[in-house]
Amino acid sequence: MAGSSIDRATKEQFPLLQRTVHGRPIVYLDSAASSQKPAVVLDAMDDYYQTINANVHRGAYEIAAAATEEMERARADVARFIGAPSADEIVFTKNATEAMNLVARSWGGSGLGPADSIVLSEMEHHANIVPWHILAAERGFEIRWIPITSDGHLDLTRLDRLLDGAKLLSITAMSNVLGTLNPIERLAHAAHDAGALISVDASQYVPHLPTDVNAMGVDFMVFTGHKMCGPTGVGVLWARSELLEAMPPFLGGGEMILDVTKEGFLPNVVPHKFEAGTPPIAEIVGLGAAVRFLEGLGMDAVRAHEVSLTGYALRTLSERHGDDLTLHGPSEPAQRGGVLSFLFRDVHPHDISQVLDQSGVCVRAGHHCAKPLMACLGVGATTRASLYVYNDTSDIDSLADALDEVGALFGR
Repeated sequence: MAGSSIDRATKEQFPLLQRTVHGRPIVYLDSAASSQKPAVVLDAMDDYYQTINANVHRGAYEIAAAATEEMERARADVARFIGAPSADEIVFTKNATEAMNLVARSWGGSGLGPADSIVLSEMEHHANIVPWHILAAERGFEIRWIPITSDGHLDLTRLDRLLDGAKLLSITAMSNVLGTLNPIERLAHAAHDAGALISVDASQYVPHLPTDVNAMGVDFMVFTGHKMCGPTGVGVLWARSELLEAMPPFLGGGEMILDVTKEGFLPNVVPHKFEAGTPPIAEIVGLGAAVRFLEGLGMDAVRAHEVSLTGYALRTLSERHGDDLTLHGPSEPAQRGGVLSFLFRDVHPHDISQVLDQSGVCVRAGHHCAKPLMACLGVGATTRASLYVYNDTSDIDSLADALDEVGALFGR
């Protein structure tokens, strides 16, 4: 339903946003950490527990078959949402971090050695850094780094040299600190021309922009449910089927096998080969409902709403607070997502967050699981306000007003 409108009625579908804190309406500006959930997602999960609540793939009785049907419907929903050729290419994990570890441990663990190298960027989330550090310490391969420019973009002047001989480029589609939208199609072409694969952390991208893994030309993509109006406890790995077929299992146990003997085991078919044990069934059902909710809004409309609102935020904060405010990342709204990381005077981000909370304004303060990026920026932490479908200009005005209170409290 591309082209659908996003208005005040959208916010009214999120129950938590109807309550108050400290006597003020909640102004939720922390969706880059975790989004709020619409009633349809909460209802879908509640309905699963009240009317089905059986394990999947293992029972022949009616409600067990219904549970399996609901879970596989959600898998098909997710595949459609990201343009995957087959629902069998969708692997459910507990979050994007586990999905990235699956890629590192299964693909990387079976294919990387001391003579190899991979390429990351300086703007990566720790989830796309630490698994590779752990594996590199064991296998001895080299990690190379794409630097960033002063305006928050990737510095691609040496990309060909960095990719020369590399086996993988693992990159974020959108920075969770800078909001930068990276040129994934260009990067995919460059990686493939160099003989490398490309893995994309799309946790900040899939919830906010139309996504088509085929058009992007990527090999792996990971994202998480709780940033896209879905529940916590469920993430997604998408990979090309031939890669999944060749990769060894990540975890061992029930469901991921076809046969087990005292001499060994035979792994299950994809995707079940990577889904050991009882999956987060209710959360997967909730994710399917979240996908259908976002499709009802229209992802083109979601993106247009955020570009407009991000532009309003950049203008309003700059006009209201001028040189007191330092905003990191691209200045052009079309080149970024709705993530606004900033410094305000010399006030510590944690102090800013606490003062804003008294006005009901919820923002994130800290290094945002991106300490190498913080080092590049020359800061220890930032305050981050992040936008989504339920935000509007009044939320930005509330943020600007609350920063006035920070300024009054801490003076100059």
